Amino acid sequence: MAKKKEATVEERLRALYDLQLIDSRIDEIRNVRGELPLEVRDLEDEVAGLNIRLEKLVSNLEVIDNDIASKKNLIEESKALIKKYSEQQKNVRNNREFNSLTKEVEFQELEMELADKHIKEFKVQIEQKKEVIAETKERLKERQNHLKHKKSELDAILAETEKEEQALITKSEEYKAQIEERLVAAYSRIRKNVKNGLAVVPIERGAAGGSFFTIPPQVQVEIASRKKVITDEHSGRILVDAALAEEQKTKMEKMFAKI
Repeated sequence: MAKKKEATVEERLRALYDLQLIDSRIDEIRNVRGELPLEVRDLEDEVAGLNIRLEKLVSNLEVIDNDIASKKNLIEESKALIKKYSEQQKNVRNNREFNSLTKEVEFQELEMELADKHIKEFKVQIEQKKEVIAETKERLKERQNHLKHKKSELDAILAETEKEEQALITKSEEYKAQIEERLVAAYSRIRKNVKNGLAVVPIERGAAGGSFFTIPPQVQVEIASRKKVITDEHSGRILVDAALAEEQKTKMEKMFAKI
């Protein structure tokens, strides 16, 4: 079985720049989405939180309604007891029994006053909670509408870009598999540490793309010879000559157009 031919430095540089172009295109697609996915997620969390708050407020109202019903029952029970003690007073045998029943009546009257006071307090709480419920419902409606708008915005962008992004991710993995692991690891490390994720850049006007530091003429000649992988001493990025970059851009643009 014939041994697989080792890629030349030029082939490695071309493959790395192709990979960079693919990953940069993925970055562009994700930048178009921007913060939208996070905004949608935050809005979903806010809407869920408002729904939970609304449920608790309504539940609290039910508890207060039950408390009012309980106090009204207590008033009716006190009224019945007062009637009963008043009837008993008509048949007492002595002052001690009369006074004892009078105290019972007074106690029930106080119970009724206290229950009535509590009912009034509960009714004030109900009005306050109803105001909060109305405000919460209004806020919820506004947030739901905002979420609906942001979701449709995100869905529209996803519909346009998701298929392309997935195809590009697959291509990115395919290209990585064709490049030796050491170079892919270096490329990935540089990409994480530099602005805009540009790990492989062409020489532009005597400097690394996006940089103001001039590259010495001798180094530019070495880069153009494509005999070894050269990195920018200031940013650590892998450098390729402008001609190679232009050739690969043209090739990759054709590929992107087919995706």
